[in-house]
Amino acid sequence: MGSPVATVSPPFTRWKLFFSVLGPGLVVMLADTDVGSVITAAQSGAQWGYKLLALQIILIPILYVVQELTVRLGIFTGKGHGELIREKFGPSWAWVSVTGLGIAAVGALLTEFSGVAGVSELFGVPRAIGVAIAVTFLLIAVWTGSYRRVERIAILLGLFELVFLAVAVIAHPDPTAILEGLAHAPLHDPHYMYLVAANIGAVIMPWMIFYQQSAVADKGLHPEHYRNARWDTALGAVLTQIVMAAVLIAVAATIGRSGADVRLDTVGQIAHALIPFLGPAWGSIVFSLGILGAGMVAAIVVSLAAAWGFGEVTGYRHSLQYHPREAPWFYAIYTFALIAGGVAVVYVPDLVSLNIAVEVMNALLLPLVLGFLVALAVKALPPEHRLRGWYLWVVVSVSVLTAGLGVYGSLSSLPVF
Repeated sequence: MGSPVATVSPPFTRWKLFFSVLGPGLVVMLADTDVGSVITAAQSGAQWGYKLLALQIILIPILYVVQELTVRLGIFTGKGHGELIREKFGPSWAWVSVTGLGIAAVGALLTEFSGVAGVSELFGVPRAIGVAIAVTFLLIAVWTGSYRRVERIAILLGLFELVFLAVAVIAHPDPTAILEGLAHAPLHDPHYMYLVAANIGAVIMPWMIFYQQSAVADKGLHPEHYRNARWDTALGAVLTQIVMAAVLIAVAATIGRSGADVRLDTVGQIAHALIPFLGPAWGSIVFSLGILGAGMVAAIVVSLAAAWGFGEVTGYRHSLQYHPREAPWFYAIYTFALIAGGVAVVYVPDLVSLNIAVEVMNALLLPLVLGFLVALAVKALPPEHRLRGWYLWVVVSVSVLTAGLGVYGSLSSLPVF
């Protein structure tokens, strides 16, 4: 009797396929919890305790619905977001879209590097040195690697955000207070509604849509990968909102208990407010790891989204599969975005107003961004995968509500309102 023939079990095959597809959704969602989002969650916990915690849960399916469309478009067309807009709506609209992307990317990069600068100053390191190290690392990571290597580096950096879960546990939140906060939402209060809009605006950003669709295409995912790519997106949506909830809980359990009107507009303010509760030694290290993870993964995603977007609109080679000599403009845009963002942060001393302006700008861009996304999902997809029926109306309703609240929050921050 011969020796048995080794076979690969179907469950093993399924898991192997899943992990080979895993990446674009997880990376973009980890980048979604960027420095600006952390500041928004911290401010929510400081001002309203746990009363905005339920919103973090509600935003999970909304985030999934929007980003799943990018997966669908990337897999079934094999093209990036800007390329599809140019193909279906013409070059003028493509330039409108990519211009919005460029503006959002610049603002986001300034926010991410402000987080790096804040951590540097927390440890007594000049911001110029901290930002220079971060920019150099990100340039080397992309210039010397393939898409899959860059993806692994981004996931590794983003997973540092999970330290915020430890911060939330160390803060010893009161379960009774959490339940009470979940049950009460002062919807009549304009200040509360403004932070509702700010949290929504921190979830969906133009560069997320460009990045995930382009990453799906660049990674070479095909229709047989669609199911696993959707799970990748769902996992990322849950994970990013858990991190947001952890930041909110940590601040609500410490600073928020005082009931004082506390402003937490910068990384330094959050750190100095939390560290006394977490311990001066490990508190600084744990908090800094979370901020650095959030800022660095977002910087990679934002810069690549800009490089992909402009490449798709102009037609120059735009893929991490090419060597820098083969796609010079793609790598040049990525490099310019990082260096310009880093230099600006080094020379701009006050970044509080900058963070606020970036959130307002992103919210105002939501109608344009979501409008193109839904239009492409109706027009560019093969008939069997287009939005239709009840799910079309769900997506349209979610998009209108999200964009409407984002614009409302932005306009309500203006003096005339």
